[in-house]
Parts: sequence; structure tokens; C-alpha cells
Amino acid sequence: MKRHTHKLKYFMLTTASLAMVVMTMACGQTKKSTKIAEADHQADTQKPNIIYIMADDLTTQAISAYGGIYKDLAPTPNIDKIANEGMLFQDVLCTNAICGPSRAAILTGDYSNKNGFFKNESGGKFDETKWTFPQEFQKNGYQTSLFGKWHLGSEPKGFDEFKYHNSAGQQGHYWDPVYNENGVDVKEKGYSTNLSTEFALDWLESGRKQNDPFLMVLQYKAPHRPWEPDTKYEKLWEDVEFPYPATFNDDYKGRELTAGDTEMTMDYFSRRDMKFEEPANLKGKEKIQWAFYGAKPGEIVQPDGMSAEEGKKWRYQTYIKDYLACVKSVDDNIGRILEYLDKNGLTDNTIIVLTSDQGFYLGDHGFFDKRFIYEESLRMPFMVRYPKAVKAGTVNEDIITNIDFAPTLLDMANIKTDHKMQGESFKSILHGKTPKDWQKGMYYHYYEFPYWHHVQPHYGIRTKKYTLAHFYYNIDVWELYDLEKDPEQMHNIINDPQYNNVIKDLKAQLKDLMIKYENNKSLADFRVITDADFGSIVDHEDDETSVQDILTNRTGKKNEK
Repeated sequence: MKRHTHKLKYFMLTTASLAMVVMTMACGQTKKSTKIAEADHQADTQKPNIIYIMADDLTTQAISAYGGIYKDLAPTPNIDKIANEGMLFQDVLCTNAICGPSRAAILTGDYSNKNGFFKNESGGKFDETKWTFPQEFQKNGYQTSLFGKWHLGSEPKGFDEFKYHNSAGQQGHYWDPVYNENGVDVKEKGYSTNLSTEFALDWLESGRKQNDPFLMVLQYKAPHRPWEPDTKYEKLWEDVEFPYPATFNDDYKGRELTAGDTEMTMDYFSRRDMKFEEPANLKGKEKIQWAFYGAKPGEIVQPDGMSAEEGKKWRYQTYIKDYLACVKSVDDNIGRILEYLDKNGLTDNTIIVLTSDQGFYLGDHGFFDKRFIYEESLRMPFMVRYPKAVKAGTVNEDIITNIDFAPTLLDMANIKTDHKMQGESFKSILHGKTPKDWQKGMYYHYYEFPYWHHVQPHYGIRTKKYTLAHFYYNIDVWELYDLEKDPEQMHNIINDPQYNNVIKDLKAQLKDLMIKYENNKSLADFRVITDADFGSIVDHEDDETSVQDILTNRTGKKNEK
């Protein structure tokens, strides 16, 4: 009996001890879980830094992360690093593929018809009373800065510090550029891509409070025309022949009045584009006339003795090498930014966005420039790195537009705003989850004509499978492309009876989008916008703001009424 009692006591003691151990472990686990939850919550609520980098006229074909024919000859390792360590987007699309209007759409989260900035030429200044996302960041305790290209005419709002290009109609110059530095014009010495980066690095190092979150907007002039490389890269590919795009010799069959009637083929490069040596002592109008010879019909720039075919290839080779050399400097300087973040422990809590204002033609369809709803100009390079929330090495193929940038950046920073935008946040997509009701098509509208490049105003819809466009200024032409069967958009199938139901459905979707975005107007109303002179982007002329007068044989001051 005693022996059993002893065993019972021992069992009870052992059980109690085990219970104590279990309780202690559970308590420890609870504390540990609580700490993890708190850490997760802190990561979720801690304000991230944001660096928004936009290179002007940078296109997916020029970025090796997107593949393509230049990836081995002209790789972009630093840009690729952002893609490899974050999310690469394959279908980010521009709502109006031209510099100023795209920038206005990005800043406001609204289409041109709502933000009021329709075109570059005679488009006036961006309305500085409009809400823009940097103002919202500034209001919510962020330090904000802007460096590089602005190109909207009015003074930037929502930035604690800014230094933006303020010459050549705010296009800026590659060498020894003038910057508006917090309201004062300063002529800097050096190469613009390097200078804009140095401004950015100086601000990161000593121009901000080190413990407060920041939004930095870094917008390079490069690789915009006239494609002037840094000295060290001027002859980088001197002995190399670059490959030609598959559509280089497009004959525009079935698209004669649209793609076939532009001033952006290889025949429209100027002496300045082709780096002809300028005669000494040219000044004023005479200087501009000499430099821009080639930009008008019938003015072919090429060395003496070349055939038409040889000249076309020579112009392309000159262009593509200069363009990609400008991109190389952009890539180098992005590397400097990434290195700074690593060295200063800022990488994990900094969202890096790399994009452009639209796509660009690199000899595709025989073109340079942008403007069309066609793929090369419509698609924007876009990638996001944010180690805390975006899985490395991911690729997204959802349709996203540039009006979606502003709401997304605010959402990523957990900033709530009462301001309504037409764009939608794609934060959940960055987290790997596409909403079931996410957009399946986008609305496009380009208004400017005829200067520059003589591209017909048009609107349309782009879905995953189709592009439908209506060109309307002084023609009435519809085009349809099946992107699965014809990804290079060489065959306009608008008159193919097999697609009658597709066309009917796409036109209905297009109508719905025009209503949704408050732009369901008559063609007469759209033509009024094209014809309207909203004023100049700048109030003073400099050495390049009167180029239109030369190319259109106008007299008197630009925009004179």
C-alpha cells in the first residue's frame, strides 16, 4: 500500500513538473509569437522611404532584364538588379505616350482630360493648383525632393528641395546644363546624368533629416533626343554593328495613312542627331537651321556617296549607339544610388521604382520617338524593389497604367487621402495577389498634331489580346491588331469579317472606358483640343524654343497670337 502511495505521489509530482515546464514553454512561445507579431506590425506600419527613378524615353528594348536584341551588347546590370531583387512588370501602359502628359498623369493619377495637360507642343503649363502625390507625402511627414527633368512649365509643388532642367524649353541639355535650383537658375558644369545623381546623393547624405522618411524623385533627361553620350562612352561600340529590329523595314501596308504617314522614320534624323560637325560662327536662326536640317521632309542626312539603303543603316547605327550609350550612363548612376542605400543601411526599408515616361522606338517599324498606341511606345518599363514586401525575382503581367502609380505609392506608404484619383492602387499585386476585379483593358488617347513627327491623334483600347484604335484628326481610320497572332502589329485586321464580333465587343468596352474616365466626347471636341494653343511651356525663348518656327517656316515668335 505504501509502495503504491509513493508511486502515486511521484506520478503527481512528475505530472505537475511537466505541466510547469509546458506552461513555461507556452508562455515563452506566446512572448516569442507576440514579438514576431509586433515586428510584423512594425514592418507593416513603419513608413518606407521611396526613390522614384524615371529616365526620359527609356524603353523596354534597351533594358537587358526584358531581353531583346541588345541585351548582350548593351547590358544594364544595375537596372537589372532592381528587377532581379524585386518585381518586373511586363504590361505597364502609358495613357498618352508623350513626355509632359505622361508626367502629369503620373503626378495626379488622372487622365489628360482631367488633369488638363494634353500635349507638349502648345500644351501650356501644368496647372500648379492641381493635387499631386508628392504634396500628399509632404503633408504626411515625408521629406521630399526632385532632381533632374521636370518639363511641366509651372514650378514644382510638394517638394522641400528641387533642382530641375530649365533650358531648351525645360528639355535640358546634356552638357553644362542650366538647373532651376529652388527658384534660381544655375549653369552647372558637367554631364547632366551625373549631375542629377550627384544632387540626389548630396541630398540623401546631408540635405535631409536622417531619421525621417523621404520621397525622392530622380528624373533623368537621358536618353532623350539628341542622345549625347558621356565622353567616355562616345566610341564605346565604334567597331560594332548592332542588330536590326525584325520590323526595321516595315512597309506600312494596310496602315498607309497612320504608321505610314509620319515624320519619325530613319529619314528624319537631323545633322545634330547624326553628330555632324557644326561650322564655326553660326548664331541664332542660322545655327538652328543648320542643326535641324534633316527634320523636314526631303532633307536626308548622310555621308556623301552612300546609297539610300546604306544611308538608312548608317543613320540607325549612329542613333542606336548614341541612345544606348546614354542608357549606359543612366545605368551607371542608378548603380551609385543602389550602392549608397546598401552602404547606409537603407536598402530594406526603401522602395525603389524604375520607369520611364512611356516607351520608345529603337528602329522598330523603322521609327524613332513614341506617341502611338502601338506596343513599343505604349509599354513602359516598370520595376519595383522593396525587400520587406515584394518578393525578389517575381514577374507580373497584369495591365497597369501610369495613372495607377500615384495611388499605389501612397498605399505602399500607408498614407490615406480623401483625394479621388482615376487610377487604382496595385499594392496587392506587388504582394503577389491580383484582385479578381482588376482591369482587363486600358483606354489610350493621344492628341498632338502635326508637330512634332506628324502622328495622327487617336484613341483606343488595349486588352491582353487586342489593340483597337481610332485615328481621327483629318482621317477616319480604325485599326485592329491580334496581339497573340501578330505581336509585332504588322497586320491591320479591321476589315477581316472573322473579327466582326470582336470589334463590336471592343468598341463597346472602349465606349464604357471613355464614359468611366469622363472623356466620352465628339470627334469635333477632340479636334478642338488638338487645334487649341494653350500657350508655351516656358515664358522665355532660348536657343531651342524657336525650332518649330524653323521647321514649319513660321515667322515671328513662337505662340504669338
